[in-house]
Amino acid sequence: MMIDNKVWMLLAITLVGMLLIWYVFKYVGNKKYRRSQLPQEASVRSVLQRSVAFFQRLQKAAQDEFIERVQYFLATTKISPEKGAAITDTDRVLVAASATIPLFHFSRWSYENLDEVLIYPGTFNEKYDIEAQDRTVLGMVGEGVMNRKMILSLDSLRAGFKDHPSEGNTAIHEFVHLIDKADGEIDGVPSYLISRDLVQPWLREMHKTINAIRHDRSDIRDYAATNEAEFLAVVSEYFFQKPKQLEEDHPELFALLNEMYNRPEKSQ
Repeated sequence: MMIDNKVWMLLAITLVGMLLIWYVFKYVGNKKYRRSQLPQEASVRSVLQRSVAFFQRLQKAAQDEFIERVQYFLATTKISPEKGAAITDTDRVLVAASATIPLFHFSRWSYENLDEVLIYPGTFNEKYDIEAQDRTVLGMVGEGVMNRKMILSLDSLRAGFKDHPSEGNTAIHEFVHLIDKADGEIDGVPSYLISRDLVQPWLREMHKTINAIRHDRSDIRDYAATNEAEFLAVVSEYFFQKPKQLEEDHPELFALLNEMYNRPEKSQ
C-alpha cells in the first residue's frame, strides 16, 4: 500500500513530538530526583562558612545569593564518585562553590558545556589511569568522549579549601578552563568574561608576566607559564584565594582580573 508524502510528514511530526515529550519529562524527572538529594540550606551554609574564604568575605545578602547559586548547580549538574572515590555532601558543596565563584558577579550564567563532574580519589594521567606511574593530573576538562565532563581529584578538591592552601585551588582552576572553553577555544582569553577593549591590555600583561615567570622574576608559580590558558587559570586561583596579596604584589594584573570578573553585567 502506498502512503503519500503528507501522511509520512504527519507520522514524522507525531514521532518527533512523542520523543520531545519523553525527553522533557525524563530530563525534568532527573532534575527533581537530584534536587531531592540536595544538602539542606543550613548544611550548605555551614560548609561555606567553614571552608570557603570567598563566601566569608561576602555581605549577608550576597551570601544568600551565593547559596542559591550553589544549590542551582547541585540541582542541575551530576557529581559522581569514580574509581573508588568516597565523596560526602561537603565535597559536593565544595565543587558547586568552585563553579559559582568565578561567575558570581554575572547574573545570567550557567555552565552550558558541562553535564557532570567526576571525582577520582587521587591523581591520574591523561588516559584517566589512577595507577599509572605517570599520574600527575589533579583536574581536567574532558575532551572527545569525555566532552561535557570535568574530572577532579578528591584530594586536590579538599586541599584547595584548607585554611592555608599552598598549591592553589584545582577546582576553581578547572572551572576557569571551562569558562575559557565556552567560546570554543581554551586560549586564555575568555570571551564570556572579557570585554573587547580589555583584550589587548590583558594579552600584554599576560605575556609580560609569563616572561617574568620563565626568567625567575615572579612569585607566581611556574605552571602559569605553561601557556596562556594555564596562565589565566592559575592567576584566577590567586585572584579568588588571595586577592589582597595579588593586589599588593601584582597591581596591574589584579586590576585586569578585577575588571574581568567583577565588571557590571551591562558592560558585557
